[in-house]
Amino acid sequence: MLTVIPDLLDAAHVERIRVLMVGGQWVDGNVTSGHQSALAKRNMQLPEDAPEAQQAGQIVLEALGRSPLFIAAALPLKIFPPLFNSYEGGQAFGVHVDNAVRVQAVTGFRVRSDLSITVFLEDPQSYDGGELTIETNFGVQQVKLPAGHAVLYPSSSLHRVEPVTRGRRTASFFWIQSMVRDDAARQMMFDLDSSIQALAVDLGHDNAQVIRLTGVYHNLLRRWADA
Repeated sequence: MLTVIPDLLDAAHVERIRVLMVGGQWVDGNVTSGHQSALAKRNMQLPEDAPEAQQAGQIVLEALGRSPLFIAAALPLKIFPPLFNSYEGGQAFGVHVDNAVRVQAVTGFRVRSDLSITVFLEDPQSYDGGELTIETNFGVQQVKLPAGHAVLYPSSSLHRVEPVTRGRRTASFFWIQSMVRDDAARQMMFDLDSSIQALAVDLGHDNAQVIRLTGVYHNLLRRWADA
């Protein structure tokens, strides 16, 4: 399931993160790479323990908590602290699959990477290239979104970042451990939730069929969830 989350960050929060990033000391992006990724990755990154990264990450986490779409699509159990990267001058990230388990170096905090998320922080017109290219069951999809928009997709997907040939692409990226680890089951939960919400608008939340379907949703979640 690939889900676009429009306006996760508003313009003020995007600008605040940009200011924080300017003050950071960027390092080689391979500081967080696994063996496979290190062979394909050419970018820069804010160290995960840098105060600028931690402050910017808190802004992103608070925005996620305010997003019903993110919560419905991800059913998050644990969220890896947001990281921040930069591509320019032909830098790219070749085809790879994210590591199944991500461990924060400083704290040892551990997350099973069910879902990956990229939050775009630059206007698409300000740089050439840099598309996030994801191989899905429905073919290859390229994603290049306005600043503040995010895309959520299975960490098991083959994906890459195309070379940035003009300007600079900055983004936040991180991983989510979902309560429902199976992507197909999570998609069904999301579709069911979306339908319930639409029916509730038309029929009312106290409609008997809306209540029945809501019960089905929670019973499925009870069956599938690790919590």
